Amino acid sequence: MRNRWTPLFLLVSALLAVLFLLPVFLVVKGGFWDEGGFTLRHLAAVFRNPIYAEGLGNSVLIALGTTALCLLVAVPLAWLSHRYDFAGKGVFSAIVLVPMILPPFVGAIGMAQFLGTYGVLNSLLGTSVDWLGRARYWGVVCIQALALYPIVYLNATAALANVDPAMDEAAANLGCPGWKRFFRVTLPLIVPGLFAGCTIVFIWSFTELGAPLMLGYTTCASVQVFDALKEIGSSHFPYALVFVVLSASVLLYALGKLAFGRGAYAMQGKAAVTFAPRKLRGWRALAAAAPFALVATVALLPHAGVVLTSLSRPGSWYGTVLPQVFTLDNYAEALGHEMTVASIRNSLLFSSVAVAVNLVLGVAIAFLVVRSKLRGAGVLDALSMVPLAVPGLVMAFGYLAISSWLSNLGWVRASAFWTSLFDVRVNPALFLVVAYAVRRLPYMVRSAVAGLQQTSEAFEEAAWNLGASPARAVRRVTLPLVSANLVAGLMLAFAFSMLEVSDSLMLAQQARFYPVTKTIYELFQLLGTGKYVASALGVWAMAFLTVTIAGVSVLLGRKMGALFRV
Repeated sequence: MRNRWTPLFLLVSALLAVLFLLPVFLVVKGGFWDEGGFTLRHLAAVFRNPIYAEGLGNSVLIALGTTALCLLVAVPLAWLSHRYDFAGKGVFSAIVLVPMILPPFVGAIGMAQFLGTYGVLNSLLGTSVDWLGRARYWGVVCIQALALYPIVYLNATAALANVDPAMDEAAANLGCPGWKRFFRVTLPLIVPGLFAGCTIVFIWSFTELGAPLMLGYTTCASVQVFDALKEIGSSHFPYALVFVVLSASVLLYALGKLAFGRGAYAMQGKAAVTFAPRKLRGWRALAAAAPFALVATVALLPHAGVVLTSLSRPGSWYGTVLPQVFTLDNYAEALGHEMTVASIRNSLLFSSVAVAVNLVLGVAIAFLVVRSKLRGAGVLDALSMVPLAVPGLVMAFGYLAISSWLSNLGWVRASAFWTSLFDVRVNPALFLVVAYAVRRLPYMVRSAVAGLQQTSEAFEEAAWNLGASPARAVRRVTLPLVSANLVAGLMLAFAFSMLEVSDSLMLAQQARFYPVTKTIYELFQLLGTGKYVASALGVWAMAFLTVTIAGVSVLLGRKMGALFRV
């Protein structure tokens, strides 16, 4: 039985080594090796430069602030949703997930419209304060937290659903009051789930590139790496800087794992008895719904800013509370502009190929993890989830390093075909597809693993006994049974690939190959109609993600939070 799985295991391991481990290795190698061999001078130069040291410190502060704010917002909401039942609970629980439909850097457009010198807040107060200019750090933190808190909320909700209510009842019988029971009993039990969500938020916000770029907060590591791209072919310093970013991410994750990840208490996998939420009516129901309404209102302000900007005629929303002239022309231009049409086509192509790779790799890994008895299957499962913990910035830089290495080979330079395939400056399509596929592979793996764990192997064995080959049994029996999970994973992988930020901004260097996110960024930099068309394109992206996340939540329900765990 093991021999049957070994070739597949070796093939998948080799693919992950090339697609994931190689770019990380080249980043590390570039930071420590040059023409003279091993050296630490590039790494030392990063810490000797006060600007880069300040950038790293600011990135850590951004990550800490974003994660803390996400916890403060998400945990109380998850606890209220778990503990109580009130009118409109289903609607409010769905609304608080809406911020996931807007990438943080697009939300920065809306935030700037509200808090800029001639924005809505100053119009209401009769002042001319540059709020974002005075507090760019808090602007970045708020934008990221308002977009990422749903990840912590999903994980907290799933963790609370698995807490055995008998433990809470036992503490109550021993005289422990409600608030104390939460901190002494419930919170320690859900720490692993919270840590899973906070890990993703921390690493995401630590290396988020789009929001700091849009808000002009340039003294942070992600923007400094982006600015160092022009030196990638002539200097080893950018590699050392990226290695420091990678090391900081891994170190901070390890410290968090040591401090919180091991704090799990023994408990059954699922609650021994079903927890029945307390039904609230009257003013108590309103009090329980109020936090959801407040968070949703604040979290949707950037979305409202983007939508209103997209609906306003250029120059008509300046120093007023609302646009003076509304128009749909921006939407027409967003779908008719030469740059936007090409970018939508590019994103559809790159994302479609990437999710096809995801489907094949994800299903193969899931079968090895769930069905095979190979000892290395657990390692393969862990390796497939590591892309969630490795910053997209690092991965993108690693693919640039691979491209730089390949494009300097003689046989590549001698052929126009190989140059167009391997040189990211000529055509980034291959590397964008690989980057999207690797970055979103964890969603596919988790979805497929969940489906296979819920599907008995007896169905496949019955098909074998009736004469079906293993491949036919999988195709005709197993895959249809797990199709809902596969569709959910594909939808999420496709949607987030369409709106991938770090890889798109760094790898796409020619306008004809720009994906949607790179086009939004470039349009925002243009004077005149640029930000209005960018906002309209952002609204189209929001609509696309809304449909996707709604479909995934219907298919997976509370299990959706498992897709954001590492």
